[in-house]
Amino acid sequence: MHSTLIVARMEPGSAEQVARLFTDFDDTDMPHRMGTRRRELFSYRGLYFHLQDFDGEDGGARIEEAKADPRFIGISQDLKPYIEAYDPATWRSPADAMAQRFYHWSGQ
Repeated sequence: MHSTLIVARMEPGSAEQVARLFTDFDDTDMPHRMGTRRRELFSYRGLYFHLQDFDGEDGGARIEEAKADPRFIGISQDLKPYIEAYDPATWRSPADAMAQRFYHWSGQ
């Protein structure tokens, strides 16, 4: 399994709207198409954390394929009023917002 954690800024009070957008998105076949096993969204003091677990070792290739899907494009546009890049000056793609794991432990 492969995990990613996206860090961004979130408009205060918008958690419900963001959750609703992802509920609608996750009710389609898009998560399966992208290999998403689990998605969790967190907020903390104006920050947004988007944790995803993927089937396999790297979800990147499947996400790249999904980027052309109108539903992926749509949710990206729909999130813009609520989510912005942590550092807009350096953001070019979601990869620029991904936290780098530097430690992992599992009890399994």
